[in-house]
Amino acid sequence: MVENITLKINHKPVRLKVDNDRTLLWVLRSDLGLTGTKYGCGESHCGVCTVLINDEAVRSCQTTIKEVKGKEIVTIEGLAVNGTLHPLQRAFIEHDALQCGFCTPGMILTAYAFLKKHPRPSQAEIIQGLNENLCRCSAYVRIIQAVQSAARAMNKGRA
Repeated sequence: MVENITLKINHKPVRLKVDNDRTLLWVLRSDLGLTGTKYGCGESHCGVCTVLINDEAVRSCQTTIKEVKGKEIVTIEGLAVNGTLHPLQRAFIEHDALQCGFCTPGMILTAYAFLKKHPRPSQAEIIQGLNENLCRCSAYVRIIQAVQSAARAMNKGRA
C-alpha cells in the first residue's frame, strides 16, 4: 500500500510517498540515492546492508519502510559531521581495514552501535560484536584494530 512516510535520514527530515512494504535498503538506494548501503545476501546474514535506526544496527534488507516510520536512520553517508569523518571512518582508513570496501559501511555502522554500548571493549568483545558481519577479503585483523583505535579516540576526554 502506497503511503506517506515521514522519518529522519542522516539528520534531515524526509517525507516519502512509497509502498510501505518496500525494504528500507531499496528506498535508500533507489529512491534517495544513498548507495553506501549495499545489497549483499538479501537475507540478513552478511551485514553489508546495515544502517542505524535510532542508533541500533539494523539490517535494511529485511526492514520494511513502514517499520521505520517516524524513526531516525543514519547511513554511512550520514556518519560524518560537517565534512569531518567519524573516528571509526578515520580508523578504517588509517588501518587499511577497507580492502575492497564492500562490507565497510555495514562494518562501521555495526561497530558504531557496538561502541555506543561497549565504549571500552576488549578484543574478544569486538570480535563477538562484529561476528555477524562478513568480510570476503578477510580483513578482520585490520578491522578489529580499527575498531580498537576508534574506541580509544572516541573515549579521549571521557572519565
